[in-house]
Amino acid sequence: MTEINTFGRLLARAARTWPERDAVIFPERRQSFAELHDRSMLRARQLVALGVKPGEHVGILLPTSFEFMELMFGIAMAGAVMVPINARYRGSEIAYVTENADIVTIVTTGKVAEGVNFIERLGEGLPGLAKAADPRALSLTVAPTLRNILLLGGGSAPGLVSEPDLAADAGAVPPAEIGRRTDAVGDDDLCMILYTSGTTSNPKGCMITGRSIIGNGRAMAKAYGMTETDSFWSPLPMFHIAATFPVAACFDMGSAYVTMGYFDAGVALKLLEESRATINYACFVTIIGDLINHPDFAKTDLSAIRLMNSSLAVQPPGFTEKLTKAMPNCIQVGTYGLSEAAGTVTTSPVDSPEHLRHTRLGSPMPGQEVEIRDPDTGTPLPAGARGEICVRGVNILKGYYKDPEKTAQTIRDGWLHTGDIGSLDEHGTIMFHGRFKDMLKVGGENVAAAEIEGLLQQHPAVKLAQVVGVPDARLVEVPAAFVELKPGQSVGEQDLIAWCKGQISSFKIPRHVRFVTSWPMSTSKIQKFKMRTELVEELEARRGAAE
Repeated sequence: MTEINTFGRLLARAARTWPERDAVIFPERRQSFAELHDRSMLRARQLVALGVKPGEHVGILLPTSFEFMELMFGIAMAGAVMVPINARYRGSEIAYVTENADIVTIVTTGKVAEGVNFIERLGEGLPGLAKAADPRALSLTVAPTLRNILLLGGGSAPGLVSEPDLAADAGAVPPAEIGRRTDAVGDDDLCMILYTSGTTSNPKGCMITGRSIIGNGRAMAKAYGMTETDSFWSPLPMFHIAATFPVAACFDMGSAYVTMGYFDAGVALKLLEESRATINYACFVTIIGDLINHPDFAKTDLSAIRLMNSSLAVQPPGFTEKLTKAMPNCIQVGTYGLSEAAGTVTTSPVDSPEHLRHTRLGSPMPGQEVEIRDPDTGTPLPAGARGEICVRGVNILKGYYKDPEKTAQTIRDGWLHTGDIGSLDEHGTIMFHGRFKDMLKVGGENVAAAEIEGLLQQHPAVKLAQVVGVPDARLVEVPAAFVELKPGQSVGEQDLIAWCKGQISSFKIPRHVRFVTSWPMSTSKIQKFKMRTELVEELEARRGAAE
């Protein structure tokens, strides 16, 4: 089969080769490759009717949905560059991405998703939008490149172009024009600007090519032994790289991509059973924890799943036992990846020994190289030594949009310097040990938050722990822990502090523990800076009251 490295041509080939086969499966309905191609063609014609030119940037402000999938391919077919906008963003964050990414058109919906009204948030972030004289030719100070916003569905809103009002103009766009634009896109042209989650600062726009995303998906399919008989379940939001490149893998193989509008453990378990999904891409601790702790987990038939990306090496104690007991014939694999590398960098080969798949995070995928380097000297380190994970391959980003300084800091001599701490063993498998940017400086001592989190998660009552640093008059910074307890469990702050004593050095022991029932999330990552800010404000208020 000819290797294809652009999204527009990828879907076109899938529609020709497997027209009636399921391309996308949601709990409520399915869409074939032919149907998806027709709908994506419509989206491309709508964008051209709005004046989108090849190479321009189009924002997608939608929850995971058929419409999102249609836009992802439709933008590529129009020759443009997609900019997924995190559906959890507030108005100011939407405005930041719109301005920073030089977006010319945003596509959104009037539906309220997960309690979010996108029209309201656009109005919050883009002052003057509702009073725009011509919705097709916006002129907003906060977003000077933004020309229009398309509202999908049958509704209308001030300042937005409604889909029915665009129908005639979109219908007048010749399909041949879309075909010409699709064919004109090069393998190494920019396909996506994906904004990182911004756990510590404003998000950065990763510039990623079609070759990077599709090639990474193709490499994963090879590592997982995927065939057209597989179906791939992922609950990750479509504005996440870990959803985008698996879609590419599926469409390259002719496999179905199984997903959902928002993650709900009960709905997910039912969907896994009914769709007979063969690959489970749960990935993150928050998702896996909700699945295995759901009351329906033990009685759900998960026998069709042959492979699960669970990354047991970095999950809390007890996960391995629960998963292997529930799915004894399922191969559990680990992965390491990041947005800047178009998704996965390493994964466990399906034929590797179980102890490596359960305790490590795999080896580099085809076409990728990994080295562990001394963060100060850049010298490659030997097996077993901890240092910075560095990655090289066609999968890495071209750079950060409009940020040459950060690009130069991150990409040096062709190597992506991830800022992550890792080690390689004698088998060439990797282990993630935390992030240099997630390091605390306690009285001059470096402390990895991941080390304290791992210890707290060994407590039988703890489901998940996250550690941040808060200011301290004597030590400059001290650890503080946020803890989510397992259902039905109870433990006090001092009990958890006592649990840590004697197991780690005294300067690593949390000085504060706060209990939470939900986490501030970006796309898939917990936003530690928000928890830190809240705790610092609390401590300062208490200190002020005492004085």
